[in-house]
Amino acid sequence: MTATLITNIGELTTNVARDDDPCGTLQGAAVLVSRGRVAWVGLAADAPRLTDAETPPAAEGRIEVVDAAGRAVIPGFVDSHTHLVFGGDRADEFEARMAGQAYAAGGIRRTVAATRAASDDELRRRLAGFVRELHAQGTTTFEVKTGYGLTVADEERLARLAAEVTPEVTFLGAHVVPPEFADRRDEYVELVCGDMLRACAPHTRWVDVFCETGAFTPDEARRVLTAGIAHGLAARVHGNQLGPGAGVRLAVALGAASVDHCTYLDDTDAAALAASDTVATLLPGVEFSTRQPYPDARRLIDAGVTVALASDCNPGSSFTSSMSFMIALAVREMGMTPAEAVWAATAGGARALRRDDIGAIAPGRRADLVMLDAPTRTHLAYRPGVPLVAGVWKDGARLD
Repeated sequence: MTATLITNIGELTTNVARDDDPCGTLQGAAVLVSRGRVAWVGLAADAPRLTDAETPPAAEGRIEVVDAAGRAVIPGFVDSHTHLVFGGDRADEFEARMAGQAYAAGGIRRTVAATRAASDDELRRRLAGFVRELHAQGTTTFEVKTGYGLTVADEERLARLAAEVTPEVTFLGAHVVPPEFADRRDEYVELVCGDMLRACAPHTRWVDVFCETGAFTPDEARRVLTAGIAHGLAARVHGNQLGPGAGVRLAVALGAASVDHCTYLDDTDAAALAASDTVATLLPGVEFSTRQPYPDARRLIDAGVTVALASDCNPGSSFTSSMSFMIALAVREMGMTPAEAVWAATAGGARALRRDDIGAIAPGRRADLVMLDAPTRTHLAYRPGVPLVAGVWKDGARLD
């Protein structure tokens, strides 16, 4: 079996905290990868050699050497919030917002109509294109939500298609109330909690709800999340995006892994998050695309809240899959340091998905690595918009 030694790494971000450095940064480092996992991490001068009799057992056989030539290496990005299975396009809405029109959640219904009209093969081809796009930009783990079908059959097929590309699938039947149930909200919530949930649960790990004005009330959101938990799914919440609300407190009360958006928080919300295991997942691509205020990441971090960054890639409010762009926005607009932003886009995303096998470069972790065409992780914010990914390894295999 061939192992891979990536050596002469200028700056290695391990995310194994040491002293005052949560990124666990090593200079002049090397990483040995074998059987899809990280087998060894240390200084390049101490790296196993091709003829070293003490090569770790995990690296038995030939070692392929990759010379990083002083480049930086970071863990693969973990994008814990996307909506990648959909039909249609909403570029006209973006253009209207740039001309001053306010964002509203109602545009979701346009994508629902287009998605219902698309075939499985059309959706599958588009999804495959997004996966290639994610990998090329250094994202090695990603979550995908349903929510653009809103019938039992359509939500089930979206969950099934998403499960073909990731184990991190989220049931989001409670995205908005579809037009045919506009005057029968209670019936729709009952459908989501009943037949729709039962159809989707076999393909999904998570249950989510858009707890927001124009979407679902706190009481409706609680019903949906409680039903999902009863079916063995873990909870996530869209909350506090369009204004102050109960989303954060509901997420914390139900032990949700993450509450996403967190644009409008009060002191009670921040304190509740800090005292919980619920991650605040910030989605700055949304604020970029909708011209809403950016979340105050500095306030959350200083309060002791665990923060993740994700793309929220979707056709309406954030049609980008670039985690490096999220890092640049977080540093420029949200008060994060480059190190904090990279941690949030890797280890933070892993926390939001409650995964302990990704988000760090350490022995036993999955060998999901990104080599940057830059000497430091800071360049992800310092050189926004520039493609800096020089190599990506997923489960130890280099991706094309």
